[in-house]
Amino acid sequence: MKRILRTKLQYWLIASIIFLIFSCNQKPESDTHSENNETSNLIVKNTNETTQEFKDYWYSGNAEITSYKLEQARYGEIRDGHAVLIYVTEDFNSEKQVKADNQNSDNVSVLKLNATKKFNTGIYPYSIMQSTFYPISNKQHALKVTSSMQEWCGHVYAQLNNRNKFEVTSHSYFESESDQVFKLDKAILENELWTQLRIDPSSLPEGELMIIPSFEYGRMKHVDIKPYKAEATYEGNLYTLNYPELNRTLTIHFNHKFPYDILGWEESFKSGFGENAKQLTTKATKLTSIKSKYWSKNSNADENLRKTLEIE
Repeated sequence: MKRILRTKLQYWLIASIIFLIFSCNQKPESDTHSENNETSNLIVKNTNETTQEFKDYWYSGNAEITSYKLEQARYGEIRDGHAVLIYVTEDFNSEKQVKADNQNSDNVSVLKLNATKKFNTGIYPYSIMQSTFYPISNKQHALKVTSSMQEWCGHVYAQLNNRNKFEVTSHSYFESESDQVFKLDKAILENELWTQLRIDPSSLPEGELMIIPSFEYGRMKHVDIKPYKAEATYEGNLYTLNYPELNRTLTIHFNHKFPYDILGWEESFKSGFGENAKQLTTKATKLTSIKSKYWSKNSNADENLRKTLEIE
């Protein structure tokens, strides 16, 4: 009898030791979701959390192209032009941080926004384009943001890659900006909010925040690419960012019903030089929207689509 009890006691002790070993190696569940944990830097793979309505609209094989009448503040005056927002889903190679050539399990499904503007300043034209690659999972920052601006004085280019930190590369024909390579701690990107809104406007951040302004604004106004204090408010179908330090306000008007299309926007800031600078407001008003495989519409006959978009 004593031998049996001794044997049971030994088994119990061995089982207890094994349980304690595995328990000590087990991380608390909350750690895997902590923003400060190293796992927050990992790429979130595709998820199936999107609704069927979302899938039917965004995975139809077409891009959404929307044109806008543009009244752009530049050099202390308002310039007429047009803006186009092109939204499309695509596979993103998370290692090389480019559009994937082939489908594989390591790709990330992103909603890409190519935002373009064209307007003239007197004799010479401006052409601006910003690209944002934002994960459909809506659980992390944009994976990449790029911006380019061309006009007759020269061109500028900036790129942000989301890795362990934000890695920024910037090139400019201005001596004071020239070639720059630096890193930033992660913060909200104004560029990503335009894509986050299209996935789920209720997820947009609110309150007093640190936000990196759009790359377009940073290069147009020659301010450092870094986070600035901002107040974000979401009311009805309006989302507003107010940057006190920059004396700048951006308000995005959007449809509060799916697919949450953007109806227009207003951006107020000081435009002009020195004492002659004055507070002006850039405005964009929606003209029309189409769904199209635009990459295949490249024949002369397809130019009629530009008339449809009212950008001719």
